[in-house]
Order: sequence, then structure tokens, then C-alpha cells
Amino acid sequence: MNEVNDNEEQFVEVKTREINSNFYNYFIAFACFSWSVFQLYIAYFPLNTNISRSIHLAFAVGLVFLLYPVTFHKKAHSSLPFYDLVFCVVGVVAVLYPAVYFYELADRTGDYITQDIVISFLAIIVLLEAGRRVMGPALPIICILFLIYDHFGPYMPDIIAHQGASFEKIAGHMFLTTEGVFGVPIGVSVSFIYLFVLFGSLLERAGAGQYFINLAFSLLGKYRGGPAKASVIASGLTGMVSGSSTANVVTVGTFTIPLMKKAGLSRTKAGAIEVAAGVNGQLMPPIMGAAAFIIAEFLGMTYTNVMMAAVIPAFACYLSLFFIVHLESVKLGLKGINQSEFHSRFKIFVSGLHYITPILILLYTLLIAKESAIAAAFNAIGFLFLIMIFQEPTKKLASGEKVGLNDVLLGFEDIFWAMVAAAKSMTTIAIATALAGIIVGSISLTGLGQVLSDLVELLAGDNIMMILLLTALMSLILGMGLPTTANYIVVSSLVAPVILFLAHKNGFLIPAIAVHLFVFYFGILADDTPPVGIAAYAAAGIAKANPITVGVQGFFYDLRTAILPFAFFFNNKLMLIESINTGDPLDSKGIVWMSNPLEILLVFGMAIVGMFAFSSLLQGYYVTKLRIWERLLLIPVVPLALVPNICVKFGLMPNEYTAYIVAAVLYGLIFMTQWGIKDKPLDQIRAI
Repeated sequence: MNEVNDNEEQFVEVKTREINSNFYNYFIAFACFSWSVFQLYIAYFPLNTNISRSIHLAFAVGLVFLLYPVTFHKKAHSSLPFYDLVFCVVGVVAVLYPAVYFYELADRTGDYITQDIVISFLAIIVLLEAGRRVMGPALPIICILFLIYDHFGPYMPDIIAHQGASFEKIAGHMFLTTEGVFGVPIGVSVSFIYLFVLFGSLLERAGAGQYFINLAFSLLGKYRGGPAKASVIASGLTGMVSGSSTANVVTVGTFTIPLMKKAGLSRTKAGAIEVAAGVNGQLMPPIMGAAAFIIAEFLGMTYTNVMMAAVIPAFACYLSLFFIVHLESVKLGLKGINQSEFHSRFKIFVSGLHYITPILILLYTLLIAKESAIAAAFNAIGFLFLIMIFQEPTKKLASGEKVGLNDVLLGFEDIFWAMVAAAKSMTTIAIATALAGIIVGSISLTGLGQVLSDLVELLAGDNIMMILLLTALMSLILGMGLPTTANYIVVSSLVAPVILFLAHKNGFLIPAIAVHLFVFYFGILADDTPPVGIAAYAAAGIAKANPITVGVQGFFYDLRTAILPFAFFFNNKLMLIESINTGDPLDSKGIVWMSNPLEILLVFGMAIVGMFAFSSLLQGYYVTKLRIWERLLLIPVVPLALVPNICVKFGLMPNEYTAYIVAAVLYGLIFMTQWGIKDKPLDQIRAI
């Protein structure tokens, strides 16, 4: 009898746990869905900026404590511990404070009461803990160091000392104004980034990711090294709509890495190719990484202009990686794969045309209608909703099957879960931008920008190249522990004004966007930089390879991406910028954009030549193995093709067109000499 009672009690306990767990999961899903609905609502019916930012961050903070346990990198919650419930409630209440008391705070700006200061301290502590849970300790520690610097300024070394700020002033500045937590970074997260993340999530749920992969394999799979080449194209296509290195690697790599291994690539190289392709996904318009939207906001430019500046470097990156993959395939003697599993190319292309339509709507709204990025994303999302609702019934009708209510409901279900997934993805970005706001706020509070300008000038003097190298190194190091967006905000806030000032001082009138894209590129490259390249770890897990070796090989492939920021910094035509017609590089309205199609094609074509030449130098291979004298001839092709204006500046060439002609002739000459020996045995090549 006691046994029966014990069994009944155990059964009841298990059922109770299941009910609690189900309720918890439903509550999470409802909260995520509500956040997405809120973002769509304010995109169409804008709220006061401060109120919308406060509510946006409240959703993020609440979800972090609902989703992530105390111990970082452990599995997500399946039920909610009491202490996390407390954190969640306290965090949400504290972060909502500026929205609830908006008018009262506006009346007492700068003259805060004790309640304001206490809530501000509480909110900052909660944000630091949320950041630690969702991103690790790096960014919260950096924020704490800046807060310490804000208060103890008088006790710092003379070169970085300042008058200091009281705890009350720091708290008010960081949380109750738009200079800190609720500054520009999180403002961009509210207005632009969420909608584009939601757009990418909807496309993925609708099936666009798999369509892009199938399309790439149908086009390239049968050729030499086809799976690796298809991986590059598929990553570029998915990167256009995902804007995330790791998401790109995981989405595409799950399918492509095993096929690359099957085609003959080693585990390390298969993982590294996917890492290099996935990381560059953040560079691809129309939906670049989240930091690209912040660049536009920081510089007062339209997002369309940021896309224009990024388009040639992005395509040059992907085409040169495609070339590297080709060289690796030729060196290893790889073959294509059996494409019996893929249908005709035309059939695959037509099967997913409806996925391309929302992207075209996005581009039309941005480039032709010249509406805002918010309007473009909203229109594209609305069209995607219709696609997801009707795509299953349409398939059934096309195959002659009967359409039922469940087929229509399936579309709504997909929309629901895509909106949930978008909210989960946004928690990291929202918390990162909020914490990065503390760093930006510290700079405005203490005047650190001028201090850093003096410090960098002391270390590097007037050597602009040394300053760029220091900036690149800083971005790579910080990027090992920070998300790309936070990394960009930190480095650009600290260093971008310094670079612009010193460049102008040295006679280089550089547009601000060149500096910001420079920082953006190196922040992205940190995702595959050992020892903490997040994308490399993701690819290594799929490839079953060592993450360090995958990261090293991936970074070696991405060295071609590392030279591009230096190239477009000195040759603004790579960003489609003709000149600046004002003396102020921060004046985005003073930028003169290139308009001659032939000149644009010439710049793009020579960028490809320069990047291909650099890729051949890295691989030691062109048509066949490069001889020493051929390598020596390839070296000048890179600067002549990428930065002809610098060659002219130093008197090496009379004009840019001559530089282009010399680069093209040298590159063609090496091609012809290589073609003449391509079929000869290796020992004969060495003897030539």
C-alpha cells in the first residue's frame, strides 16, 4: 500500500514539474512574441524616444534572466530559480523607471532625488550582471573600469587625469539621460536593428536559408571543389539577410562542412573556409552586421550610404575567397560531387523566387524610393508575412491537393516562432548596446576623447599607418571577448576621432565613414581570431576539428579581408567616394559620390585584380605553383590595383590610370607564363 502511495506521489511530482516547465516555456514564448509585436508597433506608430528605449531594454533584461542561468555557458533554464525571478522583476522595474517617470524626470533634469539615484545604481548593477550572463565577463569588466575612471579621475596618472565625478552624477548621467545607457547605440537597436533581425529570422523560418544553400550547390556543386565554392556563395547569400557571423556559420556550415570533407578537404580547412565565408557575411549589404546601422546613426548618414560605401569591399572579399577556394581545390586535386540529389538549376531557382522578392522590396524602398531603413524593413516584413501565410496553401494547390485550415494556420505558427527567435537573438544585441552606452557616456562625461588623442599622438607620433595598426590590434583583442557591435562602439568611440584628427593633420582628408568601416572590419575579423574566435568554435564543432587550428587557418584565409580596410582608408574610391568638398571629414553631406558607371566598374575590376593577386601570394599558387620571380612580380600588383592614388602621391606613377594599366599588364603577364607551364610536371617547373 505504501508503495502505491509513493508511486502516486512520484507521478504527481513529475506531472507538476512538466506543467511548471510547460508554463515556463509558454511564458517565455509569449514574452518574446510580445517584444516583436511591440517593435513592429513602434515602427509604424513611433513612441517618445526615451520611453521606447526603456521598454525595449526592459524586454531584453527580463528575457536574459528568464533564459540564461547564473553560470555562463551552461544550458538555458528549463525552470526558473527563485533568485533569477527576483533579478528579472527587479531588473525590469528598474529599467522601466525612466519610461514610467518620464515627465517627472524631465522636470528635475540634473536635480535628481534619492529615489532616482538608487534606481539608477540598481539598474546599472542588473545590466552588468545581464551582460555577464549573455556575453561573458569582458564587456561588464570594461564598463566597471570606465565607471571607476569616471569617479577616481583626480587620482589617475597625469596624462589621463580629470576632475572626477560624484557617484550621484555618474548614476544620473549614465541612466537618466540619453548620454549613457539610453544613448545612440541602444537607440539604433530599438529603431533599426530589431526590424532587420526579425526580417532575417522570418526569412530563415520561411525556408530561405535552405533555398540559398540548394541554389549555390545546384550552380557550383559539380565543379572542382564545388562544395567549398558553394559554401562561399551560400554564406554570402545568407549573410545578406542574417548579419551574424556565428549564425551564418551554423546555418550554412551544418550542410556544407560535411560535404566539403566528403569532397576531400581536411576537417580544418573545411571548417576554416566556412568560418571565413560566414564571418564576411556581416559585410554583405543589404543587411550588414548590427554595427552598420550604428555607423549610420553616429555619422548622421542614411543607411543607404553605408551600404553604398560597403558594396565594393564586400564583393571583393567574397570573390577573392572564392578564388582562394579554387586555388585550394586545384592544389589538392579535388573533384565535384554527384548532383543527383539536386534537381535542375532552373527548377531550384524558380522554387524560391518568392524568397528573393522581400529582399528586392527592401532594396527598392532604400535605393529607389529613398525611404528610411525602418520603412524598408517594415515593408519587407509585411510582404514576408503574406508569403509565410500563403506559401503552404499555394504548394498544396499547385500539386492538386486539398487546402485545409491547418495549412493556413501553419503559416501563422511559423510567423509566431520566427518572432520568438528574433527576440531571443536580440537579447545579446540590446544588452551589448546598453552596456556600450556606459562607455560612450564615460567619454562624454570625462573628456576622455581628447586625452586619448594626446596619448595616441604621443605613442605613434604623426605616423598614420602606426595609428591604424594600433587600432586594428585593439579591435582584434577586444573582439575576442566582445560581440562585434559592442567592439565597434567601444573602439570607434575611443579611436575614430583621433584617427580623423591626425589624418587631417598629416594631409589626408579622410571621410569619417572610412575610419568607422575600418574599425567595423577588424571587429568582424575578431570572430575567427584565435584563441577566442566564436565563429571558429562553431565551425570546429561541426567539422569535429580543433577550434584553434580552424581559427588560425580561417584567419589566414581572411588576411585578404584585413588588407581591404587599409586600402579603402587611403583610396576612398573603393567606397564609391569621389572626394570631400568640405574641410570637415565629419560632414557626411560634403561627400561627393562616384557617378560615372565606367569608372565604378574600373575601380571594382582593379579591386578584384588586387585581391586575387594578394590571394595568390598567400597561397603560392595561380594557374599552377608560383615561382619566386612570379611572386616578386605579383607583389607590386596589389598596391597598384588597390591604392593607385598612393603610388601617385609618392611619385611612383604619373597618374592612377597608369597604375591600373601596369597592374593589369603584370597580372596578365604572370597568367600567360603560368598557363604555358601548367601541364608540366612539378620537377620541370622547378627547373625553369
